[in-house]
Amino acid sequence: MHKVKIFDESHESDLEIKVNSFLNSINGKEIVDIKYEVSIAIFSDEQIYCFSAMIIYID
Repeated sequence: MHKVKIFDESHESDLEIKVNSFLNSINGKEIVDIKYEVSIAIFSDEQIYCFSAMIIYID
């Protein structure tokens, strides 16, 4: 059965930690694909970043 896990963080290093932790926890399950995206928005004079990843795997 295919499953999806989605991560959304405001800093790329936080996303890296979460994704690596998840990958270490799925012990031997097959990774089908990993999608990565960066979004940016400007609110007033502040830039807001969003780093996200979607991992598709077989459970």
